[in-house]
Amino acid sequence: MQALAQPTRREILQLVLSEELSAGEIATHFKVSRPAISQHIKVLKDTNLVVERRDGTRRMYRAHPEGMADLRKFLDLFWNYRLKLLKDEVEAAEERKRTVQRETEIGR
Repeated sequence: MQALAQPTRREILQLVLSEELSAGEIATHFKVSRPAISQHIKVLKDTNLVVERRDGTRRMYRAHPEGMADLRKFLDLFWNYRLKLLKDEVEAAEERKRTVQRETEIGR
């Protein structure tokens, strides 16, 4: 999650989702130095979000969706937990509504 917390890294990941790019090609999309882009790429590689392929002297980068599996599992757990809380709240609200309706009918 830390690797994706930085907006530039998220943008880099989006760039290499659909096509393989060199570090130089990636750098042309940003107003920061190439060494800074290289550092961002290194973080993405170290977290297995991007893979590198050598093409002669060039290094080509592409997204590695399998590297996001752990993050996806975590987010799914969080999402499922939040959905359960929402479901519980809706059910509790419905029960309160039924209780008020019963009490209103009894009071008539």
